[in-house]
Amino acid sequence: MNEISSHHSSSHVESSSNGFQNKTSPDRELQPADEIRILILDDDPSTCALIQAALAKESFHIDTLSDSQRIEPVLAARPEYHLVIMDYVLPGLDPEQVLGWLRDYVPDASVIVVTGYPSIDSALNCLRARAYDYLTKPFQIHQLREVVTRCLESKGLLRMTEDALQQALGQVIRERRKALHLTLQELSQKTKLSLGYLSQIELGKNSASIGTLYKICLALGMRMSDLFASIQKN
Repeated sequence: MNEISSHHSSSHVESSSNGFQNKTSPDRELQPADEIRILILDDDPSTCALIQAALAKESFHIDTLSDSQRIEPVLAARPEYHLVIMDYVLPGLDPEQVLGWLRDYVPDASVIVVTGYPSIDSALNCLRARAYDYLTKPFQIHQLREVVTRCLESKGLLRMTEDALQQALGQVIRERRKALHLTLQELSQKTKLSLGYLSQIELGKNSASIGTLYKICLALGMRMSDLFASIQKN
């Protein structure tokens, strides 16, 4: 491949014929805060295409590069990437050199390394280079998606949809109430909120204001920060 290949699509992988498991994307309830730019470096164009298809998502701009000789010139142009997924073994290149280029030319990009030849030395090199994660081939599609989702979420590039946030808040509130052996009626009395309103909040069918959440947290003996920390943990 002599040129960098670019892909911007909203389609999803529906099936896999090469042994990779195809599961529902773990980021189905997350949405990009802005366009996310991803670069895939692998000397095997079919692997690039597979990863590209697996991560195909609206607002994901994905470039692939299989020609090892073009990697440094492309990176030296200092393109803006949020994530780089690279094969640890690229023909004619030293892995530490490539990791160094990434550190120097795209310092803000997180790096996920994949390799078909895992070793303690390569894992340590990636750790020293502060790679986000290290995956061995063959990896499962859902595993790659989960790692990418966690990485982008940790960078603040993915956020929960409003519906997902409502459902998560409702679940945490319901679990906390039940742990305290409180009925919905008792919570209603403590918060001075209607039974129907509380039920809708717990079911994730109604959004609650900060003031309402404060009343609920006070009645449940928890801090607001603990409420949102529980959502992130789940």
